[in-house]
Amino acid sequence: MNRTERSWITYDVANSAFVLVVVTAIMPIFFKEVAGHGIPSATSTAWWGYANSFSSAILVVLAPIMGTFADYPGWKKRLFAIFLLLGVSATALLYFVEEGAWLYCLVVFVLAKSGWAGTNVFYDSFITDITEESRMDKVSTAGYAWGYIGSVIPFMAVIGLITAMKSPGGGSIPADAARIGFIIVASWWLLFSLPLLRNVRQVYSIAPAHNPVKDAFARLFVTLGHVKSHREAFLFLLAYFFFIDGVDTVITMAVAYGVDIGLSSSTLILAILAIQVVAFPCAIFWGWLTDRFRVKLLLQAGIAIYSVITLLAFLLPTFPTLQAKTAMFWLLSLLVASTMGGIQALSRSFFGRLVPPEQSAEFFGFYNISGKFATITGPFLVGITGQMTGHSRYGVLSILILFLAGALILSRVREHP
Repeated sequence: MNRTERSWITYDVANSAFVLVVVTAIMPIFFKEVAGHGIPSATSTAWWGYANSFSSAILVVLAPIMGTFADYPGWKKRLFAIFLLLGVSATALLYFVEEGAWLYCLVVFVLAKSGWAGTNVFYDSFITDITEESRMDKVSTAGYAWGYIGSVIPFMAVIGLITAMKSPGGGSIPADAARIGFIIVASWWLLFSLPLLRNVRQVYSIAPAHNPVKDAFARLFVTLGHVKSHREAFLFLLAYFFFIDGVDTVITMAVAYGVDIGLSSSTLILAILAIQVVAFPCAIFWGWLTDRFRVKLLLQAGIAIYSVITLLAFLLPTFPTLQAKTAMFWLLSLLVASTMGGIQALSRSFFGRLVPPEQSAEFFGFYNISGKFATITGPFLVGITGQMTGHSRYGVLSILILFLAGALILSRVREHP
């Protein structure tokens, strides 16, 4: 790959650490044990959920508007840098969270996550600028692959700190270790963003307007009003909404489901690490498969694999022993690792070929909105179904509806030749 492609891929290494350490593994526990100290457990969990939902809502509102502005010459990298500075700075400010400072913690976390989500709008849309159309699949899968393996390095550094600083009788995560971990993530994020800032440039754009603010909003409504002229792109977005909802729900609900069936926390943490490592070569492999199969067929294969994962997860509680359940959970984890990078990366490159390159930021704004809305629907479906039936396994089975709907709509999308 050339320098521009490598520089773009490196940003996936940069921002994946934020997801693994701050969003997924460390910050939720730190918030409940340190920032939310003294608050009832149910209340702190609710506030944490509200903060995540609010940060997603910010992106839903801003993404298409930001994308529309970013299609003007030079604006894509400029806006990327602004949101990068916001995200990195806010992550570093988490260092100053004291015990009981739950409001400060939530405000800074929302700023950090909004910065991270904002950069991804422009990062994803840069794919039309940094490579040829024929290479998009390989470059996109390489980004996800290196992001998976790269995020393990700062995560292991933070785990090392937690292990070294853990004191008897304390919480599960020493506060000082978590605070230093946030600085590590912020530094890692900034360092591996520098190649993109230096070597990636916006190639496609639209002519600058006399009144850019008014023109940006006008173009946004024109695009929405001419859905038929972009039928394949918007039809794919609808399919993507359903099947990526299923993918994200499997990933986000896996740990909670593992706890429900009696798996130990050490097993679950090891499974998360294994998924990150195994996903690296598997994502590369999916990129290699694009030389032999059409991308639409590969996406359908990925949906089929996730459907099998869902069915096996539904059967998991019926296994007779804990050892059998653990073995099946590991098998499911490896199946997830083998497929998640491919289906995410090929969705990005597939969509990149369906949109006008000069309006890539605007369209990827809608792409990111679709993904954010999807993070709401799936977990809610699992929760309400499990609550109504009294068994979480039926909630897991409900995810199958999302995959079937996504596959059906995707079958109607005409692939770019």
